[in-house]
Amino acid sequence: MNYKAPVENMSFLLNQVFNLKKSLAEIECFSEFDEDLYLAVLEEAAKFSETVLYPINRSGDEEGCLFNDGEVTTPKGFKDAYSRFCEGGWQGLSGDPEYGGQGLPKTLHILVEEILYSANTSFCLYPSLTNGAYHAIKAHACEILKKKFLPAMLDGKWSGAMGLTEPHAGSDLGLIKTRAEKSGEGAYRLNGTKIFITGGEHDLSENIIHLVLARLPGAPAGAKGISLFLVPRHKVNEDLSIGENNGVSCGSIEHKMGIKASSTCVMNFDEAEGFLIGEENRGLNAMFTMMNLERLSIGIQGIGLAETSYQLSKAYALERKQGKGTSSETVAIIEHADVRRMLLEQRVYTESNRAMAMFLGVQIDTQYHHPDEEKRIRAAQLVALLTPVAKAFFTDKGFESCNHGVQVLGGHGYIREWGLEQLVRDSKIAQIYEGTNGIQASDFLLRKVCLDKQVVLGILFDMINQELSVDTVYQEATELNNNLCSALKIFKGASDWLNENFDHQRTEIQGAAVDYLHAAGYLVSGWMWLKMLNALNNELNEDFIAGKLLAGQYFGQRLPSRMQELCSKVMMSYENIMSVPDKII
Repeated sequence: MNYKAPVENMSFLLNQVFNLKKSLAEIECFSEFDEDLYLAVLEEAAKFSETVLYPINRSGDEEGCLFNDGEVTTPKGFKDAYSRFCEGGWQGLSGDPEYGGQGLPKTLHILVEEILYSANTSFCLYPSLTNGAYHAIKAHACEILKKKFLPAMLDGKWSGAMGLTEPHAGSDLGLIKTRAEKSGEGAYRLNGTKIFITGGEHDLSENIIHLVLARLPGAPAGAKGISLFLVPRHKVNEDLSIGENNGVSCGSIEHKMGIKASSTCVMNFDEAEGFLIGEENRGLNAMFTMMNLERLSIGIQGIGLAETSYQLSKAYALERKQGKGTSSETVAIIEHADVRRMLLEQRVYTESNRAMAMFLGVQIDTQYHHPDEEKRIRAAQLVALLTPVAKAFFTDKGFESCNHGVQVLGGHGYIREWGLEQLVRDSKIAQIYEGTNGIQASDFLLRKVCLDKQVVLGILFDMINQELSVDTVYQEATELNNNLCSALKIFKGASDWLNENFDHQRTEIQGAAVDYLHAAGYLVSGWMWLKMLNALNNELNEDFIAGKLLAGQYFGQRLPSRMQELCSKVMMSYENIMSVPDKII
């Protein structure tokens, strides 16, 4: 069983559902790109991932990374694959042409990234971190730093990493102790230790550009006193050649449950030379440019692994014969209703989450490139609102889908030979890093909804209502339309309850955060499914249309009851849970 990129599904989203050429028509830098180019890029990404990355996925998991005297060696085949990845121009796909990028839309990059995550998640994490670091530097660094570092990052010669977490400071970045002091004009010396640094050390690129959070002397306490610094592993000479080590070293790598071919490092900074990114004590503001894009990227990891799980388990279900059918003959297990349920549970969320990721891609392209300021602001608001939903809902559903995949295979799913158990292990981390899903849920409920007084949420409601007003063609679409109307009403009721009770239950109400975020995920999934069903037309393959109608109907029939269950739990009081002594929990 092999992974095959879902290019047909992606092309449907690009051309019929979102009509990317039209959606980005007002953005000059994308005006020369068309559907043929987008399809060609997807097909090349599929070819590279299917033939180069997927074949080394399992071996990479079994071999893992090797740590020896401060150096990290990636598994066999990874260095060659990375070289071919860079030669193909994939690292700079959506990068600014001013710095050597190809300037393609972020929306397209999202689909390419899903293909990479599906084929080999550990490999994809290396260029993903580089992409996030690139965006943070481009958005907040001075022009000198951008010209010095970005071209080599966009061609993959240098990679990127993000240094946030410390042994005593996980998600609470206000507790970090890494120190920075001025050492000369424009330069600083950094001292400290960071842990859980993805791609902090490896043998794929010539240099690694670390973005490191640290404190300056006299900085305010907490998160308001954190600055961001660019710290290269090796110093860079005036001619851009690689110089001596910069006081950056890897102390060890973690031995993990999954993503074993991705190096997760303890990084030490000993009098390391760094350069300020953005303003002093405003480091989190700059770092969040990278973190928010990484959160979406990790959400895409959930989609990619769910797609692979769906493909592998469906292929197995079509071949594996077990049990009797209506004719009393032994049948393939796909003939059993419960197996079909598990396959559809994987499919419906993989496809709606992919559509939502594309929607966010269009908003990001609009946010950064549209000439109309009002449209840029609105897009930025929608991205801020939905990023925590995308990160948490996509990865929760991704992990759930991979578990369904194992269950479809039964005992064969539990052993290494078939590859499903690796997907479970690789998908679990996505619920944890880049801010745990519980933190994403609290952020969504507190900051994005309650403190915002539903202002941006109201924009989302208007967009859903706009789709609800579209005349439907298929009976399945009409049924989904009605069910989405019911779900929207239920969700609005829960949202109003949260706002009414927020002031006097700010702490207790966070017990409802995960259920509320999931309810939002289901709502947006319903919206995406309705967009997909409304975009179907006679030019598409009959089986493709039938499959979409079946999946959309399956999702829609279950939407109101799932929304009711989640929103009922949201409106339960959590005061009794928070009022009892810790020891009896």
